[in-house]
Amino acid sequence: MQVTYLEASRDLCETDSLLFGAALAVCRIIGAKLSTAGRATGQSSAIPAWRIRIEECIAKARALIGRLICFRSGNTRPRIVRTVRVAFAGTNVSSSQPDIMQKLTERIDDLKQRIAAWGKRIRRYTERSTRFNQNRLFQSDQKRLFKSLERLIVSGTGPAPNQADTVAFWRSLWSEPVNHNEGPWTEVVAS
Repeated sequence: MQVTYLEASRDLCETDSLLFGAALAVCRIIGAKLSTAGRATGQSSAIPAWRIRIEECIAKARALIGRLICFRSGNTRPRIVRTVRVAFAGTNVSSSQPDIMQKLTERIDDLKQRIAAWGKRIRRYTERSTRFNQNRLFQSDQKRLFKSLERLIVSGTGPAPNQADTVAFWRSLWSEPVNHNEGPWTEVVAS
């Protein structure tokens, strides 16, 4: 029966799909365990690829900001100087110019603004995705939605505690004197 399907297949993708189906059937019959690694039909990551790329850009920009700040504070190691050259590549700015500190500050501010924009893009996506999933859950299973919302409040992501209550709590803890066991090891540490 498989031969008739193979002869009727029109392209390579269809042939590949048929052969994969046959191999899968044989593996199930003989009881072999299957690995989906490397197979395009496997489950993809829950995090979108564009978000991973943006997070990598944010990490690189933060590292660059750190090195630019090191250079601005006087660190002239070769690796730091090379990073500064790369940061200003194609801008006709060199580290020997008199206004390099101003250019460094501008570049650092530019990178910080880019990081903020990338972070807001990820935040907007996350909020939109959360709203979408909650709306879909509300339409299909309201009980599960409200239970998940209750879990959010219980897990500590709810509103912050009152400042006066927090101050009163810590004052009551720190204002009461406590006698600790002063063992001989404290004398050794103190000397």
